[in-house]
Amino acid sequence: MVDVLVIGSGGAGLSAALAAKEAGASVLVVGKMYPTNSQTSMAQGGMNAALGNVEEDHVSLHIADTVKSAHGLCDEDMVRQMCADAPKTIEWLETLGMPFSRIEASQSDANQDSSLFTLHSSLKTIAQRQMGGASAKRACYAQDYTGLKLLHTLYDTCLKEGIDFLDEHFMLNLVVPGDTVKGATFLNIRSGEVRQINAKSVVLATGGYGSVYHGFTTNMYGATGDGIAAVLRAGGAVSDMEFIQFHPTALKHSCILVSESARGEGGYLVNEAGERFVDELKPRDEVARAIFSQMKEGQRIFLDVRHLGEAKLMELLPQEVELCKIHEHVDPAKELIPIKPVAHYSMGGIDVDGALEVNGIKGCFAAGECSNAKVHGANRLGGNSLLEITAFGRFAGENAFKHAIYASSKPADDAQRRKDEAEIQALFAQENSESFYTYRERLGELFYEKVGIVRENAQLNEALEEVIAIQVAQKQMGISDKSQSNNQNLVEFLEFKNALLLAPAIISAAIARDESRGAHFKVGFEEESDAFKKHIVLQWKKETA
Repeated sequence: MVDVLVIGSGGAGLSAALAAKEAGASVLVVGKMYPTNSQTSMAQGGMNAALGNVEEDHVSLHIADTVKSAHGLCDEDMVRQMCADAPKTIEWLETLGMPFSRIEASQSDANQDSSLFTLHSSLKTIAQRQMGGASAKRACYAQDYTGLKLLHTLYDTCLKEGIDFLDEHFMLNLVVPGDTVKGATFLNIRSGEVRQINAKSVVLATGGYGSVYHGFTTNMYGATGDGIAAVLRAGGAVSDMEFIQFHPTALKHSCILVSESARGEGGYLVNEAGERFVDELKPRDEVARAIFSQMKEGQRIFLDVRHLGEAKLMELLPQEVELCKIHEHVDPAKELIPIKPVAHYSMGGIDVDGALEVNGIKGCFAAGECSNAKVHGANRLGGNSLLEITAFGRFAGENAFKHAIYASSKPADDAQRRKDEAEIQALFAQENSESFYTYRERLGELFYEKVGIVRENAQLNEALEEVIAIQVAQKQMGISDKSQSNNQNLVEFLEFKNALLLAPAIISAAIARDESRGAHFKVGFEEESDAFKKHIVLQWKKETA
């Protein structure tokens, strides 16, 4: 039996694994893909920390910006913890060899006497840029590959520390015989075998649910909320599921992210007439709605970075330049970039307490985008996601080991494994008269159209009715590939089932919230209401075997 089972091998999972290992735990990291393919690799802009290298800044300003962006729905104690930990988190990454972009030491001399620089002196030369909603240039970055380089740094360190990995294992369910987690079950994608891994504690770091908006999201197809769905099935709680952040700038035809760093470095948003219609560095919800309003008037919208010059673009945003050339066939140094806002980040997720322990399941912790640690509230501040996965990933790993010290080493029986094995085998025999791929596409369109940037109750109710109809039709959906091994058709069907399970929770919470707050904007209820300054929490009665 392993001390700490980490499910998910992105930035949050790897940070948790390293912290637990450092504390003395035996650790196993299980993921449905390889670590360097995780969603973390797609984060580009930077990681917030009040270092004050480029201009005056302080932790208190970082806290204030985060609270303001959250629109009253954050836990200020958790926000303070995250923001106060940020400089030390950057210092920790620096010791691991994270290749941050740099400035000349002389550029930060004015801040040398700041109390923040009781940290390692090399932090003084880390470059920082401004992100939307920030009052200072605070995001530490590595060109526009910040998430990718973070991920490689963490993974390399995990390998050096001898942490064990099981890749290509799809999480099925948590093993919770009472009210305490005892492990989890997985589908071994390579072999088709269902296996149970027993553990004294579990850290869920399985990512968000942005791919409910299939075809209209910056997320990879696999961001289907697998861990969140498993928590619901096991009797745990989820909260704030209605809050999905739409990123203002995704490439129009591919939905690939164009980082906020492009606007932070001075890019403009313009319509067909070449007119700027919004302050590009406002919070993401405001910018996304401004673009949406222009699109409703029939305007095409573009990101203009031509004035930055090719040399600066290649120095600071080389990935963006290449992505634009490949996917939109435009050269950003010479041409406008066609963009549209799409679903990007899920603020809601697994409801956790101040120790990041799942409410309703003892010994189970959650970190990263799958977790609602109440730091993002109604609208995440750009640059806080990479900070959260690293700082709170470590926090979850530490707390998971503390639980493991006193947890029973007696494993659970294999009832959950046998149940899951029977359900997987039943899928091979299930009728397949309807293609779930068609419904997956329809679910994405439905959510973008009716559970999108601007919402109204009539459309939300229509969306809920259609989702229920899709759930009924699911009985006629199955898999066409009957192979036991390496069955991607099976994996995608399981992902679709998880997305479809979460869809009513998202819509129901959106219907219940008759106000506009942050990323949730509702026609007819355009103002914030004190009556809704609260979290909408959903918890099912636990299924019995």
